Amino acid sequence: MTSRHASADHPVRDPQFRLTLIFLAVITLLRLAWLAGRPIDLYPDEAQYWVWAQHPAWGYFSKPPMVAWLIAASIQCFGDSDLAVKLPATLTYFFTSLVVYKFAERLYDSQTAGWSAIAFITLPSVSLSSVVISTDVPLLFFWASATYALVRAREPGSASAWWFAVGVSAGLGLLSKYAMGFWLGSAFGFLLLMPGERRHLRGYAVAVLIAVITYAPNFFWNAANGFASYRHTAANADIHGIPFHPGAFLEFAGSQFAVFGPVFAASLLAIASVALRNRFMVDSRAWFLLVLSLPTLMVMLCESILSRAQPNWSAPAYVTATVLVVAWLRARGREGLVQWSVVGHVVLAVALFGANDVARALHLPLAAKYDAVHRLRGWHVLGQAVSESLIEAPRLPLLADSRELMAALIYYMRPHPFDMLMWNPAKGINNGFEMTQSLPGRAGGDYLWLSDRPDDVGATRYFARSEEIAHIRVPIGRGLARDVHVIALYGFKGY
Repeated sequence: MTSRHASADHPVRDPQFRLTLIFLAVITLLRLAWLAGRPIDLYPDEAQYWVWAQHPAWGYFSKPPMVAWLIAASIQCFGDSDLAVKLPATLTYFFTSLVVYKFAERLYDSQTAGWSAIAFITLPSVSLSSVVISTDVPLLFFWASATYALVRAREPGSASAWWFAVGVSAGLGLLSKYAMGFWLGSAFGFLLLMPGERRHLRGYAVAVLIAVITYAPNFFWNAANGFASYRHTAANADIHGIPFHPGAFLEFAGSQFAVFGPVFAASLLAIASVALRNRFMVDSRAWFLLVLSLPTLMVMLCESILSRAQPNWSAPAYVTATVLVVAWLRARGREGLVQWSVVGHVVLAVALFGANDVARALHLPLAAKYDAVHRLRGWHVLGQAVSESLIEAPRLPLLADSRELMAALIYYMRPHPFDMLMWNPAKGINNGFEMTQSLPGRAGGDYLWLSDRPDDVGATRYFARSEEIAHIRVPIGRGLARDVHVIALYGFKGY
């Protein structure tokens, strides 16, 4: 056992680990305290995951099942509330940061590990993701876990059980988000391209087999449901012919300086440039981390120029890239840049999350577009208002035309209208509600239409008569509001 690994075997004796643990705990508790004050609501995607969590399954229309499982477990333990739904996100990032510490320590030392964990939990993208439950939350945890297991599996004299751990982590990652496949491909590329690593290919093959077995139930769910998740994932790519979108590429590339932080993003570019120009200037540990980071980022950059890519799609790359950048800067005597970047990321998070509260306390109206979390506001009040408007409305089945609105209303209305139907004249399947709750096309029936647009989809022409019951408007900041029109529709003519 080398001295570099000594503290890894006795972490509680390592003062660096204790300090890191305290920092991670304080950040996590502050985030939980902010969420407990209920300044934000569930985003419609979160509300839809909550709907899925009512009936845990091996798969859902657009995602693998892990996010719904986490929510189901949380509300079972802590009750059904906004905080319980979001709780797995905040807590999981605490544990992900600990895993980042562990594999950084195995590769470098406890100081690099400590700053890597602290830098990771304070990344701008992690700060935002830690208060919004999404598929990225478990994905990044299993990405880090698979990386740690791979580091251990490659160490001299390591037990074969670590390859089993690689496979289980990768399989659970696939049950979280299909992007875990990038990790498997990157790991294979590293082992194949580095001559000294090829002896591990047999162990890697065993890990892949374990990953496939772990993931298999979701594949069989897809096979029984028209491969819905795979088709949705392919549709998200939206690549037709040979498109070229330089504007979208520049927007995505620029967004990475916000996702990863400007200093860290610039440092990663510098490391990649050095590595590609002269591989002998980069040691094997850096190559390991770079190969587990760069391919995912490159795929997303290509996706952005061919079609579109959301800024968070590159997030898994930064699990390993964070350690790479911290180690690279420390090796060059630039640890101060790491420290000031952490400070800057924390200040940015406080400013973004607290801007609305500060403006309200100072009686200065803040334009909604300057509120970083304005998309997570107003849904609770909207649900309450719609519920109240239905007290005097005709007792008719509810009908919605928007997936986001439908998910938010099912969560926030009381009682929960789980039987709400989705308007679907095209008879396609573009979301989970269209898959399971589309309004049948046969004629007959009266409904209450809930829509955030008066009738720009021309729905009323499919009915003999319509009558607006209410128009609900909930301001969520200067210049922005949530609208719902409640319209009684009589005599459905069929699609």
